[in-house]
Amino acid sequence: MTVTRRGLLAAGAGLALAPAGAAAAVAAPRGTRMRTLYLAGDSTAARKYADAAPETGWGMALPFFLHRDVTVANHAVDGRSTRSFLAEGRLDPVLRAVRPGDVLIVQFGHNDQKTTDPARGTDPWTTYQENLRVFVAGARERGALPVLATSVERRRFDAAGTALRTLGEYPAAMRAVAREDDVPLLDVEALSLALWQRLGPEATKAYFNWTPAEQDNTHFNPPGAIEVARLVAGELLRTGVLAPRETRRLDDGIPAGWITWPDSEES
Repeated sequence: MTVTRRGLLAAGAGLALAPAGAAAAVAAPRGTRMRTLYLAGDSTAARKYADAAPETGWGMALPFFLHRDVTVANHAVDGRSTRSFLAEGRLDPVLRAVRPGDVLIVQFGHNDQKTTDPARGTDPWTTYQENLRVFVAGARERGALPVLATSVERRRFDAAGTALRTLGEYPAAMRAVAREDDVPLLDVEALSLALWQRLGPEATKAYFNWTPAEQDNTHFNPPGAIEVARLVAGELLRTGVLAPRETRRLDDGIPAGWITWPDSEES
C-alpha cells in the first residue's frame, strides 16, 4: 500500500502541527555545492546492517525523496537519547563536518523516556529541552540550520482500534523549544499517529518489524521506513527547510527492494 503525501496531510488535518510559515526562509544560503542533511537520533532513524535486516531506520529511506544534490549523513544510533548522544561525544563529529547551508535534523524522545536509566533518561521540561538547545546552538554556530523532529509514534492501539500516543510530554516539550527558539519543527509524531490511525491495528503490522513471535511495535521494516521518510520529506518541504526542487517522489510508490543493508559499519 502506498500512502501519498496528500493522504497523509488529510489524515493529519486538525492535529497540532507547527505553523507552515514558521520556518520559511530560515535556511542559510546554499551556494553551488551539494547540501547535506545530517541526522542525529535513535534507532527509529538509524542505519541498519545486514545482521539486523529487515529492520530499517527511516533515515535509510529519506534519500529516495530528495533530489540528487541533497545528501543524507545519518548519524542516528540505536538506543541513544539526547543525554547519551551528547555524553558519548557523538555531536562533535557532526559539528566538525557541517557547513553553512547544511541542515541538522534532531529526533530524540524514545530513549529519553527511560527515566530509570541514568545514562539516558531526561525530564521533558528540563534536561530534555536543555539538551535539544545544545544541538540547536551547535548547528547555528556553524551556519547550519537546526531542525527539530518530534519522535515517530509507536504502534499501539486500544481495544476500540484507536491509535494511542506513547511518547508522554516529550513531543510537547520539543514543540515548545521549536516555538521559543524559532526552530523549524517537523511534527512526525502527529503525522505518524494519524497514519497509524488511518491504517488501523492489522494493516500497521506490515509497516513495523513485527512478527507473531517478536511483536516489535517500535522499529520499522522497509515499507514502514519508506512511509515515515515520506512524512519527514513532506515536512521539510512544508516548513520551507527544503525547496520544491530539492524534493522528489513525494506522491510516488517506492519499492521496498530499494532498501539495502551493508554487511557491517565499515562496508
